[in-house]
Order: sequence, then structure tokens, then C-alpha cells
Amino acid sequence: MEPTKGFVDSKDGTSIAYTRYGSGPAVVLIDGALAAQEFGPNKSLAEALSSRYTVYTYDRRGRGESGDNLPADIEREFEDLDAVIDLAAGPVMLYAISSGGGLVLDYLRSGRTVRKVALYEVPFVIDDNTRPPAPADYVEHLNSLLAQGKNGDAVKYFMRAGVHLPALMVAAFPLFPGWSHLKTVAPTMAYDIQYVQAFQRGRKLPADRWAGLDLPVTVIAGSKSPAWMRNANAALAQAIPGASHRVLPGQTHLVKAPVLAPALIEFFG
Repeated sequence: MEPTKGFVDSKDGTSIAYTRYGSGPAVVLIDGALAAQEFGPNKSLAEALSSRYTVYTYDRRGRGESGDNLPADIEREFEDLDAVIDLAAGPVMLYAISSGGGLVLDYLRSGRTVRKVALYEVPFVIDDNTRPPAPADYVEHLNSLLAQGKNGDAVKYFMRAGVHLPALMVAAFPLFPGWSHLKTVAPTMAYDIQYVQAFQRGRKLPADRWAGLDLPVTVIAGSKSPAWMRNANAALAQAIPGASHRVLPGQTHLVKAPVLAPALIEFFG
């Protein structure tokens, strides 16, 4: 079955672009920071899952073909996800990668409910031994760069202070084919930072933050990802009641769909 593209209106009237793949139980895939349907890992994952599931991907607001209404407000992103879920006309399962996982965790804390949730490497920082925490003025400085229209500088700062990529790699970003896309969608980092910044300070995750979640959750990481990422996601699994934890051999934050898809199929059923 060929993928079907379309648009759905969010509650505030923002047009959200989506693509539907395959048939079967419904699964919605949520991107992390700066990614979109045509620039990120979820397109190949949707294709890998489409033989068993009806899979929805979408451009989070401000990215790809979706619109946006400023100022940034996480409730608007919750409503965007509501609109995509409503397309399925039934219970859905969610998969989210990176800061998209932070979005989903806050979405569930808002009182929404779904059948199952799979998270891949939510970028929390729970200690200061495996990497430095985000700077105290991280949010303020990032938002200042964006307010000044310095989108390229904002992306570089995000990659260094938030993602903790090596300085030489970040310096080379303008040479990468996707640099234009990153600069264009840079303002959407204002959304993603809200989901994760409170837990990037090198402290243990709060014991009661997700205590009210009552649904099957799995937290997945890659064996070749940095220790800080692996440690944080192991701790996240412990902080969510009944959650399972899985490490995929040979994978990094740039997880490969042929490896991830079987793990999701096993969990989603």
C-alpha cells in the first residue's frame, strides 16, 4: 500500500502535515529536535513497520509542511498530536525518539492516554560524571540567539551545550547537506528545550514525576551511545512504573530502522 499524505488542522487552526503508511493497529511516530518527515529517522522506520501497522508520521509544527502559531506553547504541540491520533479513530501506540520522548512524557502527564509507548534515548543528563550538565543559562542563551535571528549559531550552541557533540564536528555542520534545513527549523528548538531542560542538569530524576503513568512503556537505548545517554534512559525506565528497558546492540542515537523495528514489533505486539 502506497503512503498517503495529507493535512489535519490542530485545535488552534495550525495545519499539520502527515503521512499514513500500511495497515493494521495504529502507531504514531514522533520526531526529536530539528527532525521532520523528510529529514530524520522516522520515515524509514515507518516503512519498516508498515507491513504490520498503520503508521502515522507528521511534521511537528514549524517544520516541513506544517504551519506554526507563535509564541511556542507545549499545549499546542499536545493538540497537534491529538489531531494526528484522531485520524486513527481508535486506540493508538506511540513511538518517540530523543526530545520527542520528552514531548510524549509531558503529553501523558497532561492526562492523555494511549495504548502503549516506546521511547528511544530521551536526552536527559542525570549525573555530572559522564558529561557536563547543560549550562545554567542554556535556555536563556539559546532563546537569545533565536530572537536575534542567529539560527545557525543557535543550532551550533544546541549541538554543543545540549547534545554535547564534539566541537570539531559542530564546526563542520555548515558543510553538511542538511545545514539549510537545520537553520530553517531552528526556532522549533524553543519547543524541544521545554521538554528536557529541567532534567539536563546532572541530577537524579525525580522519583514521583511519572508515578501516575498507568500504561505499558518501554525505554530503549543503543549500546554504542554515550554512557550519559545510556545511564539516563536506564534511570528513566526505573522512574516509570512497570516500564521495561532494552539496549540495542551496536546502535547509537542514530538508530537503524532494521534493528529498531523488530524491537518495536515485539513490544507493540
